[in-house]
Amino acid sequence: MKTYLKILFAFLFFETFEFFRISPLFKPLAEMVNGIERTASEDGKGRLELQTWSDLPLELLELILSNLTFEDNVRASVVCKRWHKVAISVRVMNQSPWLMYIPKSGCLYEFYDPSERKIHSLELPELRGCRVCYTKQGWLLLYRRRNHLVFFFNPFTRETINLPSYELAYEIMAFSCAPTSTNCVVFSIKHVHPTVVAISTCHPGASEWTIVNHRNRLPFVSSIWDKPVFCSGLFYCLSLTGWLGVYDPGRRYWKVLAVPPPRCPENFFVKNWWKGKFMTEHNGDLLVVYTSQNKNPMIYKLYRSELAWKEMESLRGVTIFASFLSSLSGANLPGIMRNSVYFSKFRFFGKRCISYSFDDCRYYPRKQQYDWGEQPPFENIWIEPPRHALSSI
Repeated sequence: MKTYLKILFAFLFFETFEFFRISPLFKPLAEMVNGIERTASEDGKGRLELQTWSDLPLELLELILSNLTFEDNVRASVVCKRWHKVAISVRVMNQSPWLMYIPKSGCLYEFYDPSERKIHSLELPELRGCRVCYTKQGWLLLYRRRNHLVFFFNPFTRETINLPSYELAYEIMAFSCAPTSTNCVVFSIKHVHPTVVAISTCHPGASEWTIVNHRNRLPFVSSIWDKPVFCSGLFYCLSLTGWLGVYDPGRRYWKVLAVPPPRCPENFFVKNWWKGKFMTEHNGDLLVVYTSQNKNPMIYKLYRSELAWKEMESLRGVTIFASFLSSLSGANLPGIMRNSVYFSKFRFFGKRCISYSFDDCRYYPRKQQYDWGEQPPFENIWIEPPRHALSSI
């Protein structure tokens, strides 16, 4: 076993042991550990090491391994058969998003699973004549232009939740969380003037939309290519030129932040410069991916305290799933490359999703650089399936 891993487990073991020793709730467990210590002392130093590493009490071992990161959990699982069994039992694995393809006609929708590299098909006649606007937590937000109907739909449970009718000029929409939550807020924005935006909000169960015009101190021109993102209780929006607006649904307050757009190389933006950027959030951090046909993607993180975007060399284990309609993020995903961006396109008849690795500084498969601004924006969308999604297909 590697030295640094020994040090890590020694620290965790003795910290946990002290907690159990002083806690009356775990007195029996503490007595058991004390008994192990006494037995080990009688058998000598070599036996002591065996007792503290290979024969840790099951309760302690589960507690320690359950608090490790996914990567350290995997490393710990190769120590011995006993640790391997416990590590797997407490390992938390997240579900990879699926890429939902929207047909130009008909009701047969395809869902591509990048972790398994498989395509699943599902008939969804409920979506006939609808435009997909956004997705979050497995729910779709849809708009039927013919009758101005706005509604939520879960393709895996077939559940529908209607909202009041609303005429959309263009679909810049987002929502905060699943519509089954009482905290769900639907958000829509469009610019009336460079210094005025109209913000519309609603929630499941409401009888009408609330529409308010807000003035900007800084110019803000909204773009259908940049979808809002809900992060830490606020809706964030990128303007056509990369300026950041923020809306607080609780206070109904809008502001364009004095945060200059990320500094990209001068030759980074060639054509379609306003299209090839994707914004998402991960654990409260706001992230933006900038792409160009002739350059590798660049990723920026918003530092709120400094009011600045800073370039990131690594995603620190996170994977971003980028699409025009909404982008997602995840970590500890089986079958998915870490520190990568998965784009909404696959090659080789579904055998490989196009991705970019920040570890390897290259696209997979090779020579797959695209002008993402030229890709059809309403062709597909990433969606989070439930853990047992295949049972509903």
